[in-house]
Amino acid sequence: MNARAAAVRAAREPRAKSEYGEPLMSGYPATRLRRLRRTPVLRDLVRETVLRVDDLIMPLFVCPGQGVMRPIAAMPGQFQFSVDRLVEHVQGWAAGGLKAFLLFGIPSTKDAAGSEAYAESGIVQEALRALRRAGVTACLITDVCLCEYTDHGHCGVVRRGPSGALSVDNDASVQLLARAAVSHAQAGADMVAPSDMMDGRVGAIRAALDEAGFDEIGILAYAAKFASAMYGPFREAAGSAPQFGDRRGYQMDWANGREAIREVALDVAEGADIVMVKPALGYGDIIRAVRERWDLPIAAYNVSGEYSMIKAAAARGWLDERAAVEETLTGLRRAGADLIVTYWAADVARWLAGGN
Repeated sequence: MNARAAAVRAAREPRAKSEYGEPLMSGYPATRLRRLRRTPVLRDLVRETVLRVDDLIMPLFVCPGQGVMRPIAAMPGQFQFSVDRLVEHVQGWAAGGLKAFLLFGIPSTKDAAGSEAYAESGIVQEALRALRRAGVTACLITDVCLCEYTDHGHCGVVRRGPSGALSVDNDASVQLLARAAVSHAQAGADMVAPSDMMDGRVGAIRAALDEAGFDEIGILAYAAKFASAMYGPFREAAGSAPQFGDRRGYQMDWANGREAIREVALDVAEGADIVMVKPALGYGDIIRAVRERWDLPIAAYNVSGEYSMIKAAAARGWLDERAAVEETLTGLRRAGADLIVTYWAADVARWLAGGN
């Protein structure tokens, strides 16, 4: 018996038994995993994780004015839209298959209490009403936070402590966030997405929505939102950079995984319908840990810095943008995310439909 025949015979000898009792065979050359990678058809046939247009949520920035479609320099291909242009584009994207949009507002004026966030005439409220008047039936989700609306750029109202230091007043901020959520529901939102990371805000928003008769409006909670360097381009897009200090006093330390599970558990207990991990690319372990513990839908936010990094590398010819995006987003699905908030949503929808 030659060496090859001996190797084949040895590989075919049963080495263990499965839970059902039949022998298992393992080892090269009997086992060749490349057999199922040989052609595109075979690879598609055994693909474990699939990226679908139904998995995507597209974030959008709406601003005052008429006919505005203002490029965001740090995020090539992204824009600030006035309400009329927003309606026009959402109608087109919805016709192309996108089913969910996340709205961020850029107000005409800002103040210490972020009052435009919960004003009846606020920019997000106006956008919601315009989209509904236009017959848009897509799922409209609204970001609920104060950072875009405050003149100091923090996610809540600020108070001065006994030592004279400024900090965000958690409980006072929660009351305003609840007001904003109700105002969004009144204007036509299907779901509200609190992104502020104040303690107790999911429970307060749920109670306020229910009291106002909006018990069917869902909450997509930014449950584990980390104080990340990856938000830089977004702050240009939304004009929301803090005017003093930073957000590490309320957003999570990116080194903490066990704390992220506690944060998610609290939001689930307070009534979150969907929980989100943000950012996404460096947090697959968090997504997986949440997936293994809870059965409710999980979202991941593929944030502005993650978007801009790939855009910059692709612009220099260092990588293929489409391949990098599909790999990145499929990896988030593989980690356990059911939904992905991504600035590439319209591109991916086009690609999946067979476009370039």
